[in-house]
Amino acid sequence: MTTRDQGGDDVQRVRDASDIVAVVGEVVSLKAKGREYVGLCPFHDDRKPSMYVVPNKQIFHCFACGAGGDVFTFVQRYHAMEFPEVIKLLAERAGIELRPRRAPASGAASGDGPARADLLEANQQAAAFYRSLLTHPEHGVAARELIERRGITPDMIEAFAIGTSPAMWDGLVRFAKSKGLDERCLFALGLLKRRDDGDGYDALRNRLIFPIHQAQTGKVIAFGGRRIDDEDEPKYLNSPETSLFDKSRTLYGLHQASRAIQKQGVAVVVEGYTDVIACHQAGITNVVATLGTALTAGHAALLRRLCTTVVLLFDGDEAGQRAADRAFEVLFSEALDLKIAALSTATDAKDPDELLKRDGGAEQFLTVIDDAQDLAVWHFARIRERLANAGPAARSTAVQEELDRLVSLGLSGLPPVRKKLMVQQIARAAGVDEATVYASIPGGRTRRHGTSGEAELKPVSHKPDARELALGCLLCEGSLWVSLAGEHRDRLSAHAYRSPMTRVVADAVQRLTSDGIEPELTAVLDDMAHEATDHPGSFDPVEAAACATTLRQDAWMRCEGKLERLSEMLTECLESIGIDDALVGTKNNDAEPAPEGDSALERLERLKSVQATYGKNPRVRLTRGGVPGQA
Repeated sequence: MTTRDQGGDDVQRVRDASDIVAVVGEVVSLKAKGREYVGLCPFHDDRKPSMYVVPNKQIFHCFACGAGGDVFTFVQRYHAMEFPEVIKLLAERAGIELRPRRAPASGAASGDGPARADLLEANQQAAAFYRSLLTHPEHGVAARELIERRGITPDMIEAFAIGTSPAMWDGLVRFAKSKGLDERCLFALGLLKRRDDGDGYDALRNRLIFPIHQAQTGKVIAFGGRRIDDEDEPKYLNSPETSLFDKSRTLYGLHQASRAIQKQGVAVVVEGYTDVIACHQAGITNVVATLGTALTAGHAALLRRLCTTVVLLFDGDEAGQRAADRAFEVLFSEALDLKIAALSTATDAKDPDELLKRDGGAEQFLTVIDDAQDLAVWHFARIRERLANAGPAARSTAVQEELDRLVSLGLSGLPPVRKKLMVQQIARAAGVDEATVYASIPGGRTRRHGTSGEAELKPVSHKPDARELALGCLLCEGSLWVSLAGEHRDRLSAHAYRSPMTRVVADAVQRLTSDGIEPELTAVLDDMAHEATDHPGSFDPVEAAACATTLRQDAWMRCEGKLERLSEMLTECLESIGIDDALVGTKNNDAEPAPEGDSALERLERLKSVQATYGKNPRVRLTRGGVPGQA
């Protein structure tokens, strides 16, 4: 029994329970546009919404970069998962229990290390271990006392899955052995470290444990630990970066905050775990935290799919100022309104946790957020302050250095309005007119992050020929296959396509139709996903899904969504294919080699036959009829 035989019913059940608009909408802010939804594509540097989600077909397609597929493809590509992992994740999301499935032909591990699925499972087990210890009569006492002193409520303990680690060197080691866990995973995750003698010991011991969740799935991908004993150093520890965890692309609390961020259109970024928890406890739930880094372009890319404004709440000390300066670079890589607020300047509280414990603290906090200053204005105000007493030479040098930096970040490539606003800020800081600033901008430099909009994108594919367009018609309406004569079906066989990825799609159509299944897009996507699972490495299922979706969408748009036109276009395409095949090696198609053993006389007879049916210039006839011929 193949993997697809075992899992076909499960796939359909999970698909039926996973509305693509809801799944995509958890990580991308979608807006209704007619009968479809549109949003920023997460698979390229999208500045104008170019990804469409089609509810009635349960597919997505980006007209800029070509990404496309169904709900499984989206999750697979967004989270870099294997197909079985995607099915499991969406099944858990929908509360569906899957049937046991046989393992694929070869392991999914990367190199000699543990597979990604095994690492995820090890993290879930470790999180359960830390969570259970919080209620342990002995090992959880110190952590519970710390939680009580910090004023963290049971609801927040539950919402953020807070736990604790024992004050012993081998607590997690013992747990792993008792559960039969593969310690290689715990070493790979950095939860265990190796002694000189080769044995493992707990990396996060005697700490309050904060699991770090994947934004969409809620799966634990890493951990943060705050010391319980004030003598322990450092105060905070994070898991090391792994194949699951990239701190420059992960925000603590985003899983809990994403819906509030989408609803309000604003994300507030603070500096630590307890600050996030304190905000959520006070009912301010659009708050997340970076994990020991300044705000990066990766963080901004996550947030811009959910909101248009990000407020950075930072300490007014020198370290906070440096972090804000580094965040200024993000202005040039992501289309976000970035604002900044210094809590210690507006209040006498050192952090949100302290402020929110006071009477009226929540109102004060929200006032600080509402009064946040535009980051560019703040940045140039600091420059203006620094240059206040500088002489002409020092001022000129400083301004030119700032311009050089901004050009390297992408000033020249900004949209005109945004560029003008930035130039206005520079001019005010330097005390010169805007024309002088424009004249001082160096030319010929390229933007570090690429230009804005779709102009930077390479074409996703060539213009489809008649054979590819015919395949797209079948992906739109699989029942058209039944009407095809045998010779027409042969013309759409996989070997006839030039593109390797299109051949993968055509192969799927052949497998389905040989089993009596109509080859609509959904069925083809499922078949290709299972084929890639059964034969790992044979092709990239995500790219194949994008190819199939692009073919389908191109045909659908050419027919303006009219089913009767699909049938007509398929017939016209097959005529065009027949002409091309018949003209191979004739004088009308010298570039194509003649079939082996084909004589000149046979080619001439074939040409006469084609012309008798379609006229002296058959390609022009079909091209004028609206078919993408090869004239």
